Amino acid sequence: MHRHLYILFVALPLATLTAAEPKPSPAKNEPTNAAEAAAKKAAEDRALDAQYQKWKAGLSPAQQAWETVLEQNLGGFYLPIHKREKVAGKSNAWDFVADDAKLPRVLLIGDSVSRGYTLAARKALAGKANVHRAPENCGPTANGLKKLEVWLGGGKWDVIHLNFGIHDRATKPADYEQRLEAIVTRLKTTGARVIWASTTPVPPDTKDGPAATAAIEEKNRIAAQVAAKHQLATDDLFAFITPHLGKVQNPKDVHFTGEGYELLGKQVAEAVLKALK
Repeated sequence: MHRHLYILFVALPLATLTAAEPKPSPAKNEPTNAAEAAAKKAAEDRALDAQYQKWKAGLSPAQQAWETVLEQNLGGFYLPIHKREKVAGKSNAWDFVADDAKLPRVLLIGDSVSRGYTLAARKALAGKANVHRAPENCGPTANGLKKLEVWLGGGKWDVIHLNFGIHDRATKPADYEQRLEAIVTRLKTTGARVIWASTTPVPPDTKDGPAATAAIEEKNRIAAQVAAKHQLATDDLFAFITPHLGKVQNPKDVHFTGEGYELLGKQVAEAVLKALK
């Protein structure tokens, strides 16, 4: 009997302790469900926009007009990034460019890789050209056909440096050629010197695999034919950056390190200066 009482006496405290263990509480301010997380993000977005609009209100009319264009075109991914950078006083690829009337005007058209080298190209061309960029990640050629007039705006361009490729890796070759042909034809009517920039490499170990690597090489061959047909200058960024990939391209990614974008930006600047001469 004493033995059974002893076992019961030991088991009861253990059960009591187990039941009394406190449950972990959520961290302070951590959302507990999807609805709360969405509400928190919406509140953060509103706060950011309020700061951004206050910053924008202090700009000149021309600067405000440019910011409005960005708000209409940057999209849900890049616009918040742009707002955060402007509120923090940081420069980015979409800075307003106050033209020096004595210098030629240059427009960069391209995707996120182009965005990455814009500041480096602008720095390399300081005092030599007014370097603008299209007000968005330009994406595939299909988007180019839709948005080209927005990107060109109302000013006169002396040089237009463009690329489409990474976002077209799944585009049918015939469609890519037809769209690129239409884009180039329109750009030539501006009177600008048009430079075609070949698409930088896509590593075979990205999520799309070796097929994406082959697709980019195919698109570059097609684009080279279009450029030759229209007698465009070519900035062969693919050939230029390939020897440096192991050092300056992010692992399993189409994008580059800061050093990589510096190299690309300087190469773009050289191509622009050559076209201006």
